[in-house]
Amino acid sequence: MNSPISFAIFVIFLFFLVSSAHPGMQRQYYPCKNLVFYFHDVIYNGQNADNATSAIVGAPQWGNLTILADKFHFGNIAVFDDPITLDNNFHSTPVGRAQGMYFYDTKNTFTAWLGFSFVFNSAQHKGTINFIGADPIMVKSRDISVVGGTGDFFMHRGIATIMTDSFEGDVYFRLRVDIKFYECW
Repeated sequence: MNSPISFAIFVIFLFFLVSSAHPGMQRQYYPCKNLVFYFHDVIYNGQNADNATSAIVGAPQWGNLTILADKFHFGNIAVFDDPITLDNNFHSTPVGRAQGMYFYDTKNTFTAWLGFSFVFNSAQHKGTINFIGADPIMVKSRDISVVGGTGDFFMHRGIATIMTDSFEGDVYFRLRVDIKFYECW
């Protein structure tokens, strides 16, 4: 009778010993790296082919491929290859490219879903930073996930706070991207 109780106490003690032996990966609640960039998107509208950095590649039945659809642009899919700058001047020297896609996915407000990479090949940075997430455009400041990277940003993860810095109708917008990495290798 004494033996099963002793064994049970030993198993419980062993469980607590093993579960507390390795505290696990400690969470880091402050950024290990912080970067700020601007990217400039010029949507092709049928008249600006020389300056366009993005194009509508999918549209709903009531839309077309040169003008964003009515009804909050619902159903439009755009791909882009936008310049990234260190300041908000469109004519500044690019430090990289923002390459990816976004699509408008809500019928009752302006909301997009983003999937893109910042691609760097300069003296300052080499590699990519990969982003993904929902973009409720009408919200002043919104967060999307940084899901990884390559080169200087190998396996970096964190949050990118994006803000619409400027826009001109449906043809041009500029986003300020404040990147906070919480995992840096």
